[in-house]
Amino acid sequence: MLPMVALVGRPNVGKSTLFNAFTRTRDALVHDEPGVTRDRHYGICRLDEERPFVLVDTGGMAGEDEGLSGATQRQARAGAEEADVILFVVDGREGPAGLDHEILSWLRRIDKPVLLVINKTDGVNEENALADFASFGLSDVIAVSASHRRGLDDVLDAVMERLPEEGLAAEMEHDPERIRVAFVGRPNVGKSTLVNRLLGEERMIASEVPGTTRDSIAVDLDRDGEKYRLIDTAGIRRRARVEDAVEKFSVIKTLQSIAISQVSVVMLDATEGVTDQDSTVLGAVLEAGRALVVAVNKWDGLSTYQREQTQAMLSRKFTFVQWAEVVFISAKHGSGLAELYRAIHRAHASATRKFTTAEVTRAVEMAYAAFPPPVVRGHAAKLRFAHPGGDNPPTFIVHGSRIKTLSDSYRRYLENFFRKRFKLVGTPVRFEFREGDNPYEGKKNKLTDRQLKSRRRLMQHVKKRK
Repeated sequence: MLPMVALVGRPNVGKSTLFNAFTRTRDALVHDEPGVTRDRHYGICRLDEERPFVLVDTGGMAGEDEGLSGATQRQARAGAEEADVILFVVDGREGPAGLDHEILSWLRRIDKPVLLVINKTDGVNEENALADFASFGLSDVIAVSASHRRGLDDVLDAVMERLPEEGLAAEMEHDPERIRVAFVGRPNVGKSTLVNRLLGEERMIASEVPGTTRDSIAVDLDRDGEKYRLIDTAGIRRRARVEDAVEKFSVIKTLQSIAISQVSVVMLDATEGVTDQDSTVLGAVLEAGRALVVAVNKWDGLSTYQREQTQAMLSRKFTFVQWAEVVFISAKHGSGLAELYRAIHRAHASATRKFTTAEVTRAVEMAYAAFPPPVVRGHAAKLRFAHPGGDNPPTFIVHGSRIKTLSDSYRRYLENFFRKRFKLVGTPVRFEFREGDNPYEGKKNKLTDRQLKSRRRLMQHVKKRK
């Protein structure tokens, strides 16, 4: 178990910039707009290779208890309370603010080692900045510039002096045993509520205000002997409506989360039906080639007639992903979550299944025998053998001749045949067709001496007849 360090402070003092600098990533969303970070964001700092630690980025504490600001403040306090060392980040250009004194007063009560980090000191007199915050009465004060990576070594040395050998934080490493599940969809469909329900705690800020979640947050979960990494993402709106720079970065982070996931749970709002934007979100998952589960949320609030209409709409609009399982849930009340887990496992098992060359070739031979390709211009394509080309999604490479004559309908036939034969559920299936090269293409037939003599005799005979 790794020790934990928390970044705490008021909005827009540079906590996320420090987080990215210490973790050497771009995981935290950074923007000049205050209040971009809302949920807790965890990462690993390995600047000291012998003693790595968990670093948690928290949202700005605005001194409010209601609404999104209040929820953000509760998340920040939870991150600070579970940490072993706290980095209290302030703005060296603006100087001490009333919120800084309120946060400091709260930090004194929780009795944790606190290191005052004065950020944004580039272009200002460091001595004056240090003097401005002398009234805080903290002995451990370091002036830094996160954007220019100045002073980070001093902060790291001070943290290492106060950090215990072990802490309570679990290491957020890439664990191949964990099933990476990304929850994606339009804004306000209940993604954060569902993740909180699965975790059994208020880990994400859930609100009726669309666009509450701005960053992609990954949380590990162990349940019934299985390991998961749940990724809560920001809602994706239509591109024409995305004008804010922060929202554009949020969409990029969501697409990145889809790419690193193994299973994507696309959430729909049953009360609003299926919209065009839902199809766009599905398209993003299919383009990434990830396993897919469709979760229809807020199902408990519909009448029998509304449920029948929603199911008919799903069948009509999602014909291009008929292989994906549809689960009807209520994130608020927790109904349907057991079936959601089962659907995630089935999709993950299909997407990561290992195939042998023998069974893949046999499947191609059976499909070819049952329904040969149609004749095109007097010739028909021949499928000779196949072998697996990768997983997540399952990819099959088929070798043959006259492959270019295969129609799209026959390629879909092969895909459906493989799904049925190998019982692949909830995952796209990709085929790559390769045509063998003609070994004699571009080569000139060189005649032997005997063939040359025969050719000359033949030419002489032809000339005599003329």
